Amino acid sequence: MISRSKAPLLLLAVGVAIAIVALLLPPIPQPLAYHNFADQRGWLGIPNFGDVVSNVPFAVVGLCGLIFLIKPRPRTFSDPRERWLYLVMFAGLILTAFGSAYYHLAPGNARLVWDRIPIMIVFMALVAAVVAERVSAGAGLALFPVLQAVGVGSVLVWRAGELEGHGDLRFYAAVQVYSILVLLLLLLVPTKYTRGSDFAVVVGFYALAKILEESDRQVFALGNIVSGHTLKHLAAAAAGYWILRMLQHREVVDLDPREQKV
Repeated sequence: MISRSKAPLLLLAVGVAIAIVALLLPPIPQPLAYHNFADQRGWLGIPNFGDVVSNVPFAVVGLCGLIFLIKPRPRTFSDPRERWLYLVMFAGLILTAFGSAYYHLAPGNARLVWDRIPIMIVFMALVAAVVAERVSAGAGLALFPVLQAVGVGSVLVWRAGELEGHGDLRFYAAVQVYSILVLLLLLLVPTKYTRGSDFAVVVGFYALAKILEESDRQVFALGNIVSGHTLKHLAAAAAGYWILRMLQHREVVDLDPREQKV
C-alpha cells in the first residue's frame, strides 16, 4: 500500500515521467482513416446509426447520476464538497453523449474535437474525485481546475495543430495515459470508503472499450451485426454506470476530522 502522505509525490513523479516520454516521441498525427468506421449503415434517417445511437447510454447514466447526487445518501461523502466533482463527471457524460453523437453523424476532425472535450471533462473530474477520496478533499478540489485545464487544453492543442496542418496527439494521449495510471496507483492508497475496488472494475471497462475500439472491423466482420466501436460506447457507458453503482452502495469507513480542514 502507498501512504496518503507519499501519494502526491508519486503522482507528480508519474506526471513528469509521462511528460518527458511524450516530448521524446515524434509528433503523432491524427490518421484520417480513423474516421472510416466499420458500421456505416443508416436507419430511420440516421446515418451511422449504430455508432450514433449507442451514445444514448452515456446520457442515461449521466442523468441518473445527477438525479442521485441532487440528494445523495447521508454517508455517500465524508466531505460534501466531493459531490461537486462527481456532478461535473456525470454532467460530462451527458455532454459526451451529445458530442460523440454529433461527431458520428458525419465523422471528421472538425467534429472530433466536440467528442474529445467532454471525454476529457469526465476523465479529469474522476481523477480529481479519486484524489479527493484517497489523498484529501482539499487536494482533489485544488487539482480539479488544473486537471480540467490540462485535459481540455490537450484537445485544443491538437485541434489548433490540425488547423495549421500539423496536428499532434502526443499531449492528448499523454493525458489519457496519466489518468489511467493515476486511477490504478491510487487503488494502492487507503480509502475512507467501502467499495474502493470498484474503481478497478471501472478501469477494466475502459480497457475493454479501448480493445473494442481497436477491433472495430474485426468485431463487425463476425456476422455484420454490431461493430467494435458501437460496443466500445456501451463498455464506456458501463464504466460510468459502475461509478454510479459504487456511489449508491458505499459507506464512509474512515472519517478523519482533520481532512475536512485540508
